[in-house]
Amino acid sequence: MKLSGAQIVLECLLEQGVDTVFGYPGGTILNIYDALYQYQDRIRHVLTSHEQGAAHAADGYARATGKVGVCMATSGPGATNLVTGIATAHMDSVPVVAITCNVGVSLLGRDTFQEVDIAGVVMPITKHSFIVKDINKLAETIRRAFKIAKSGRPGPVLVDITKDVTAAMCEFTAETPEEITRKKDTILAEDVENAVELIGKSVRPMILVGGGAVISDAGKELAEFVEKLDAPVADTLMGKGAFDGRSERYTGMVGMHGTKTSNYAVTECDLLIAVGMRFSDRVTGNTKKFARDAKVLHLDIDPAEINKNVTTDASVIGDLKEVLTVLNAKIEKKSNPEWMQHIMEYKEKYPLMIPAQGLNGPYIIDKIYEKTAGDAIIVTEVGQHQMWAAQFYKYKNPRTLLTSGGLGTMGYGFGAAMGAKVGMPDKRVINIAGDGCFRMNLNELATAARYGIPMIQVVINNHVLGMVRQWQTLFYGKRYSNTTLNDAVDFVKVAEGMGVAGKTVKTREEFEAALSDAFSEDRPFVIDCQIDSDDKVWPMVAPGAAISDAFSEEDLEKK
Repeated sequence: MKLSGAQIVLECLLEQGVDTVFGYPGGTILNIYDALYQYQDRIRHVLTSHEQGAAHAADGYARATGKVGVCMATSGPGATNLVTGIATAHMDSVPVVAITCNVGVSLLGRDTFQEVDIAGVVMPITKHSFIVKDINKLAETIRRAFKIAKSGRPGPVLVDITKDVTAAMCEFTAETPEEITRKKDTILAEDVENAVELIGKSVRPMILVGGGAVISDAGKELAEFVEKLDAPVADTLMGKGAFDGRSERYTGMVGMHGTKTSNYAVTECDLLIAVGMRFSDRVTGNTKKFARDAKVLHLDIDPAEINKNVTTDASVIGDLKEVLTVLNAKIEKKSNPEWMQHIMEYKEKYPLMIPAQGLNGPYIIDKIYEKTAGDAIIVTEVGQHQMWAAQFYKYKNPRTLLTSGGLGTMGYGFGAAMGAKVGMPDKRVINIAGDGCFRMNLNELATAARYGIPMIQVVINNHVLGMVRQWQTLFYGKRYSNTTLNDAVDFVKVAEGMGVAGKTVKTREEFEAALSDAFSEDRPFVIDCQIDSDDKVWPMVAPGAAISDAFSEEDLEKK
């Protein structure tokens, strides 16, 4: 059948199982939006308040559902407004397809109104970027984009289409999407034998779980692997939920704001097994002192990560679900009672503590966990609240913590939470924000109100840029340069002005009452939690230090 380029775009989306698109219209993409009018019973379009919100929503949708998220924008500033969201998805390996439109082919390269080489702009932050100038290549390009986004290590792909291509007519034949198979051809017998040998010799094994275990849905295989090794388990920020955070074996997050137990265990182990993680600087601290007494076994889908930041002694490349399946069949059941007892003593000696008095971040997160029984999707912005959410909420399932780990994008959370709720309507979705982050994209309150998206926004409001202030307090002589936000902004009034309900709370009792109110509402709800400006995240590792040098507030006072 003969279709316009705009119709071909939408038919290809339907082929790929896309049911929701987040976006914002404009001149060059008008043909696609005109076609969307005809397809509105098959493809839901969520009109965000800003293109960045659309990119974050597509990202949150993808992380929560495991499917490809899709966003759309027009040329020029519309396309460039997607860039931060695309970079966020790229750093955290999230499958997103961004569709933009550009000026007509004859106008390219002439500084035409709203012309930007967006395919060139995003080249370093996508798995691939395309510009389509020939309608005969449109369908195959979109199909390739989805395949690239989903296959291997996932990530974002951008397809830029010139306006004349969206208007042109072309013969279209529907196709069934090519099945994406798990990557296992790179799992080499020699690598597996090396791994099995290292595991067999170890008496102090430590397993460190990253985001790859979430992406590959390897939770079942990971749990079996852990039991066979009789090992403790820590995770990175991105790995949360891949291993049950309620398990006795779980020692907490590792790194700059990781638990002392996890940081000491990594430092003292004789074998560190890194499962789908990239050894970020926030995880390793000083790499020369990281796991200094250990052999390192790295399991990952991406060979580029092997020996990139930390030198490994052995590695197995492939989809983690497949790699762990192979290893589980090969390794013998081990018993490490002395090591496990040592770790349990650390857990007892160095628990994470909730301040006894007043309304504070750890208390808020703990109460949210208690209220949800760990069954919600928690989304965060970036900063102190993000670390408290990582520390004090027990994630028992994958895809239940959505957060910008690699890029650290302030303003990520609200859009991502909308996308998550749209993708998983039966799940409770709560976004945790600091007041600095919430300001960045609070315009999306209007979007949540317009569509009646029943998500809860908790603002941990200390009237400062909390994490930056923490660094200024500890390392910059308390010179609080441009980090104080103590102004007249009232988030609840702003929310009400955009059609969203809300409450301001200053005490524990008020917070618990507001949380109950939010749970009873079937609409978006904002809780503005007023906390002290000088609350800090503990423990902490100073920049450039070894993670074994993690210090608490008590340690600081003793000095």
